[in-house]
Amino acid sequence: MENELHKGADKKLFGFARENRKKLTEAEQILWQHLRNKQLNGFKFRRQHPLGKFIADFYLHEAKLVIELDGNYHTQEEQKEYDFGRTYEMKELGIQVLRFTNNEVLKDIEKVLQTIKSHLT
Repeated sequence: MENELHKGADKKLFGFARENRKKLTEAEQILWQHLRNKQLNGFKFRRQHPLGKFIADFYLHEAKLVIELDGNYHTQEEQKEYDFGRTYEMKELGIQVLRFTNNEVLKDIEKVLQTIKSHLT
């Protein structure tokens, strides 16, 4: 189960994920307040969750769904390429990835939540 839940993530990632949980961005904090404790349709989301070679911002194991929040640096070409490759590798693991900008979360959390809900079937 552990290997399936983390897709063989390297042990070092678990320490990095633990540190990341201590320093969430404002947008991550806001979204987490709506996802934690099974608040969204009764699903258990995990934050800063190691998966394969990556740490997902948020992960819902039951739906094999990753939610990534992108700050301004994600508009840079190198970062876009990295994100594309990361999303591709997640799909290869059978995981769907939803991406939102920090601004989307900060300005219209309800729309973000509706989009997530539409993928929870």
